[in-house]
Amino acid sequence: MATTTAAQRRAEESRQYNANLAECPGHELLATLSDKWLTLIIDALADGPRRYAELSRTVAGASQKMLTQTLRKLERDGLVARRVTPSVPVRTDYELTGLGRELLPLQRAIKGWAETHIEQVRKARAEFDSR
Repeated sequence: MATTTAAQRRAEESRQYNANLAECPGHELLATLSDKWLTLIIDALADGPRRYAELSRTVAGASQKMLTQTLRKLERDGLVARRVTPSVPVRTDYELTGLGRELLPLQRAIKGWAETHIEQVRKARAEFDSR
């Protein structure tokens, strides 16, 4: 068994959790967190549980397939909980978990930044495209 120094171990640990590297464990999660549908769904669930139809109306532009896929991904990642109530018709509610609520302020900050700076970004794009 080869021995490593403390500096070598720190360097290896740093490399393993460098999100800029494709093999980093956080890389996949960062890709998920940057999804626009995730941001909109997290925001839509901020005030409490919602049924699928409510989410569909709130998250404008999301197709049924995209909304379903994103909700499944969020549930799998532990950010959203799905509760099925047996009734006729079956009632399905989605709500943020504790982990999802921790993400809410960060997602709202990004959403707010985007809304505040969209005109500056559009102007920069137009200037870039005119060159």
